Formats: sequence, structure tokens, C-alpha cells
Amino acid sequence: MPGVPTMLNFIEVFDVMEVDPDSGEAVWTGVTGTRTTLKRDGFTVNPDVATYCPSDWLDERGYLDAELARQHPRPWSI
Repeated sequence: MPGVPTMLNFIEVFDVMEVDPDSGEAVWTGVTGTRTTLKRDGFTVNPDVATYCPSDWLDERGYLDAELARQHPRPWSI
């Protein structure tokens, strides 16, 4: 219908974090994916630290395609 905004299909995603051995701080690995993907690949998911992105930004494995996400302006940061 003309003039009706398109609803995006958003999906919950989580960052993959590692502990820095020197500082003990959690450091983002540069990888973000769905809960199912991260569990499948052996990562622990912190359900308190989720964000959402359009499902179109995920690759076939369930990980965020960072290049694709960077091409689209958004009011939040992933």
C-alpha cells in the first residue's frame, strides 16, 4: 500500500566477548550473532546484553554481516 511504512523484521543478537588475560576485562571479538548461532558454535550467551538488528543483516550462518550493517544508517550502534 502506498504511503504505509515497511515493517522491518528485527532479530535479537548478541556480541561475542572474550576476557582479556592482562586486564580481566570483557572485550568484544568483533563477532555478533543470534542466540541459536552462538550456542551452536559453543559461545556463552549473556541474555542481559542483547540488541536488535534487521534480520536481513545476518549472513547464512546467523552472524551479523558488519559490512552490510555499516551501509545502512541507524539510530543505534551494534
